[in-house]
Formats: sequence, structure tokens, C-alpha cells
Amino acid sequence: MDLKRFAAFPNELYRKNPYYVPSLIRDEVKNLNKKENASFEFCDADYFLAYKDGKLVGRVAAIYNPRAIETWQRNSVRFGWIDFIDDREVSAALLEAVSEWGRERGCDFIEGPMGFTDFDPEGMLIEGFDQLGTMSTIYNHPYYKDHLEALGYAKQTDWVEYKIELPDVLPERYVRHSKMLMEKYHLRSRHYTRQEIRRFNVGHKLFNLVNNTYSELYGFSRLSEGQIKQYVDNYMVLIDLGLVSFIVDDVEEIVGFGVMIPSISRALQKADGHYLPTGWWHLLQALKNHRTEVVDMLIIAVRKDLRGQGVPALIFSDLYPRLKERGFKWAESNPELETNAAVQNLWSYFSAKIHKRRRVYGKAL
Repeated sequence: MDLKRFAAFPNELYRKNPYYVPSLIRDEVKNLNKKENASFEFCDADYFLAYKDGKLVGRVAAIYNPRAIETWQRNSVRFGWIDFIDDREVSAALLEAVSEWGRERGCDFIEGPMGFTDFDPEGMLIEGFDQLGTMSTIYNHPYYKDHLEALGYAKQTDWVEYKIELPDVLPERYVRHSKMLMEKYHLRSRHYTRQEIRRFNVGHKLFNLVNNTYSELYGFSRLSEGQIKQYVDNYMVLIDLGLVSFIVDDVEEIVGFGVMIPSISRALQKADGHYLPTGWWHLLQALKNHRTEVVDMLIIAVRKDLRGQGVPALIFSDLYPRLKERGFKWAESNPELETNAAVQNLWSYFSAKIHKRRRVYGKAL
């Protein structure tokens, strides 16, 4: 399998689409490479390319994740990284290839788009095709949904994404609510230096908190020690600590955190899938010089026993002065399960609207 060609296909398919955000091909290849992705400690995967009249017209990944199967007690094969031209013969052939691959491994259900973990893009876009994508989400043509439903695939779950206007100051009742929560649960914000992050093994603690927080969310696969190490090595040195909030209790245990980054969507479009020759420069300008009015909310995690108690409000309150200081005017939420009322209630204090919706489809084999 030519992983580079597999990774590059959607950049060709969406070449002239103003809303598509290209992935960096080098990073995609690394993530798909069985020698470089720690997910392959326990996952298996194969990748399929579809050709018609000698031309590349589609791609799909088949993923077998025994941890997820054990957690959810369903013998599912996942499909991900799926893209295809508007040809029902092509989409049917791609999904049948995944289905047959899954049957060979004892699977009796197929679902997707999903990845190895929740840190991979997941969920097919079904609303918001005229909205700019983000670095961590899927963009696809409107016809994808029609193809899957014609093949008998049905909704398993939806995620929604919000566009949130950032006023000059936080609403007063939002601030009062945050202060009340801090007093009630003896919580406070904590700012770590990079030296402290290394000394106290903060990165490892954060991803263990993700395992705790996300354990009941649809399709979650608990991160292994190898995956945690990989994510810590790849991301902790890159994040801007000014856009990270840590919430700790009275014994200094991290009970919640949030990570945001300046939107790099436009920079990725300029990079067109490549770091060189100038892609790195566009990304650096977006990340370091904040030449954007949009901040992306990458992740919020809260310890399970405090879920529903408003801790995300503390995280947002802590970050807010820094967001305004840097000139951000809009926030883009990451995909949130449509049933996640606890997080979505946060946005009721703001001028916010759902502007994208994405879906996982499934079907019995």
C-alpha cells in the first residue's frame, strides 16, 4: 500500500473546495504507519484504494480495535479515512472491502467514520458544508450521506459543533457561577511551567484523566501506556501553555483541563498538505503570531465524579482573559455528542449556534 497516495487522495478530491482543510500528508502517513503508531500495539488495520478506468477514485481504512470491542461488547469493524467520488459503485466497493475484512475477523457489525482513538477524526459531516473545517475534523461532500443511507447504513450517534461569539467580558452570571463552584468543591486554576510539566509528569496525568472522563462516550477506546507516551511526546512540547487551563483540587490533583489553539485552518490550506517549502511558515504564523480571530477548543476533560458540576465553566473562565488579550473574537467548539447537555449548557450564556453536525453510521454484517 502506498500510504502517501492514500493520505494525499482527499487533498486532490477537494482541491478547489474553500471549506476543506488539508491534512499534512507527512503526519497522516505517520499515523497510518503500523511501525509508528502506538495504536498498533493492539489494533489491526488495512487500507484500500479504489480505481476506475485507471484513475484513483476512493479510499478507506478498515480498523479492528479489540479494546473497543471489549468495552462496548459489540464485534464491530470500524471504517475511517473514507473518501470517494460521486459514484455509488465506488462507495459500495469500498465499504464491502471493509465489511469482508471485518467478517474475516469475526465481526458482525460495521461502523464509522471512526479512527483508532477519539484523537483521530471521526463522524461524517452531514450539516455545515459551507463552514470552514478545522484541523481535527472531517470534511466531506454532501453526497457521502446519501451513499451510505442508500447502502442501508443508519445513524448510531451525532456530534454537534458550535460557533461561539466571545464578548468583551464574560456574562456576570457566568462569573458568579464559576466562583460558586470553586468555593463549593475547593477548586482553583493552576498554571504550570514547562519545567513543572516535565517534573510532575503532567502530560501523563492529563491523558489518564481523558481515560477517566471519556470512558462512557460513544465508541471510546481506553488509551494504552504506549499511546499516552506517544501523545505526550508529540503534543505537550508544542502546545501554548497560555491557552491551556488546569483545574486542581485542594490536594493539587488535576480534576479538569482544557486546551485551545489558534485556528490553523487557513494556514493548512496555504500549506496544501506539505511542510515544505513554505507550509511550516504559514503554520508558525498562525500558532505563534495569532493571525486569526478564531480559537479552536481542542479538548476539555473533567474527572468523572465532577462531571455535570460545571467544571468546564471554570476552565473557560480561566482562559477567557487570555483569549481576549490575544484578540480572539470567535471560538470553535470541537465535536460534542448531541446528548452532552452538561457541556452545551455552557454556551447558553453566549451568542452561540450549532453550525456543523456529523454522524457515525452503522450496519449489521
